[in-house]
Amino acid sequence: MSVSELSAKLKVSATTIRTDLRELESGNFLLRTHGGAIEKTHTGYETNLREREVENRDKKTLIAELALKQIEDGDTILLDNGTTLRELARLLHLRTRLTVVTNDLVIAEILEAMPGIVVVVLGGVLRKGFQCTLGASSQFGAAKLTVDKGFFGTNGLTIEAGATTPDLGQSDVKQFMLSLVQKVFLLCDHTKIGQTCFAQFASLDRIDTLLTDTLDEPTRKAFQEAELDFLEAVPKPSPKRH
Repeated sequence: MSVSELSAKLKVSATTIRTDLRELESGNFLLRTHGGAIEKTHTGYETNLREREVENRDKKTLIAELALKQIEDGDTILLDNGTTLRELARLLHLRTRLTVVTNDLVIAEILEAMPGIVVVVLGGVLRKGFQCTLGASSQFGAAKLTVDKGFFGTNGLTIEAGATTPDLGQSDVKQFMLSLVQKVFLLCDHTKIGQTCFAQFASLDRIDTLLTDTLDEPTRKAFQEAELDFLEAVPKPSPKRH
C-alpha cells in the first residue's frame, strides 16, 4: 500500500505513516518501498521439522488418514520427507505387504517396527534439522526403481508456480523421486495454498491428486478450472453429549 492510501484509511498524517513504516520495517514485519510498503515474504525460509511438528497437527492427521485410503495392500509407495508424511507412515500398520521407498530417516525408523513392510531408504547427504537425505547417491541407488504411488509434501502451492520448496537440494531430490512414481499425490494443508517458495519441484499438471483439508469456495473453483483433481479431508463430527 502507498503512504497516501494508508494516511487516508487510518486518518493520520503521512509523516506519522512514514514513522510507523520505519518502525515496522525495523521489526522485520514489512519492506518499505518508494512511497509505501509491501508485505514481507520469505520464499527462501523454511522452518525445520521439529518446529513444524506442532503446526496444524490436527489437519495433518486428517490429511494422512485421507492419504491412507489411497493405499491398497501390496502397493509399492514412496513417502517424501515431512511431518504430514510421518503421520501417514504411522498409519501404515493398517495395510499389508507394502514396499515403502523414502529418504526420510524418521519414517524409516517408524516403519522398522511394522511387520510385513519392506523399507527402501534412499542414500545421500544428511540434511541436518530435517532428518532426510539429499544428493547424487540417492539418485544412483534408486535409478531402476518403479513405484506405484508417491506421496509428497510441499511448502507452497499455487496454480501458476505449482508445488514449491525453499531449498534447491530438496527440489532436486523431490523431482528425482517424482520420476520414479506412476501416480503422484500431494499432501498439503490449506495454509500452504497460495504460498510460493523459491524452487518449483512439480508443476500443477504433474500432480495427479491433491489431498488437503477444507478449501474455501474460490480456491475450490480455481482448482476445478485448472483441472486439478483434489480430495478434501472432512473433520470428524464431535461426539454428542447426552
